[in-house]
Amino acid sequence: MSDIGKKNHTVRPGRDAISAVQLSQSLTAEIDAWAEAHHISRSDAIGRLVELGLKASRAVSSQHSLQQDSLNIEDEAIRLIRSLLDPSLPDEERERRIRRLVEGPPEFSEQRIDLPKHQK
Repeated sequence: MSDIGKKNHTVRPGRDAISAVQLSQSLTAEIDAWAEAHHISRSDAIGRLVELGLKASRAVSSQHSLQQDSLNIEDEAIRLIRSLLDPSLPDEERERRIRRLVEGPPEFSEQRIDLPKHQK
């Protein structure tokens, strides 16, 4: 890879990095409007918007990870319950018992935060 056009991006201690970005006219106009609404400069607005975007991205990523962990735990629970159930039970009864154990008794369904709330 060529070093043409690359610059050293070392930041001196106590100083913030200065970065140039190329933005479309419409995006620049939106940033300027946001900056004006928040009474800050374009440079500060870009910095804050990038920070907000990164925080939102981490939150979504974290939430997705929690949902995936929850699904993995539920799959493992179902696998273990299946191994413990009497194999001579009819399939419908086995599935009913698994569902009851994984979802819990109906009287506690309102307290479950991982299940959708049913409208009355």
